[in-house]
Amino acid sequence: MAAPGENLRINSDRMWDSIMEMAKIGPGIAGGNNRQTVTDEDGEGRHLFKRWCDAAGLEMGVDEMGTMFARREGTDPSLPPVYVGSHLDTQPTGGKYDGVLGVLGGLEVVRSLNDLGIKTKHPIVVTNWTNEEGSRFAPAMMASGVFAGVLDQADVYRHVDKQGKKFGEELERIGWKGNEKVGDRKIHAFFELHI
Repeated sequence: MAAPGENLRINSDRMWDSIMEMAKIGPGIAGGNNRQTVTDEDGEGRHLFKRWCDAAGLEMGVDEMGTMFARREGTDPSLPPVYVGSHLDTQPTGGKYDGVLGVLGGLEVVRSLNDLGIKTKHPIVVTNWTNEEGSRFAPAMMASGVFAGVLDQADVYRHVDKQGKKFGEELERIGWKGNEKVGDRKIHAFFELHI
């Protein structure tokens, strides 16, 4: 248990190892990654993230846009959660950290809170937004745009990539179309670590 006022630290070795493990999925050029949204590689990265969330005791929810919400309960579950996260999809020539740092940084915060025996009043939700990059299916920030009511869900399902494949069909094909209605979640605050 951490003492009040103690300068707390995450487990930086564990976070680094997680980033490097995720980077093995969809290797790209010059040490980067190619894990574009709703590809097989994206699906594989999602499964790895879910395994880590399960091991940390988080409850996973997935909405109809495929966005992943991993919840750590607070001492007052009636309070709206504090969200932290970003995205695991990459550009075709993306780096290892863009987006990934925000998701796995959020997971490391939760892991460290668990290690230190710290309870939070508000629940914490580590989030992986679907198709933030927009490289395979335009526009960028697709799932968060639907969540915010800026984009129409039925319309974005029909968006096609260069091979004529539809976003909605590809999301279902990789098995990450959830049942949760998009935008129904309440949010107290959202934090995104990004480079």
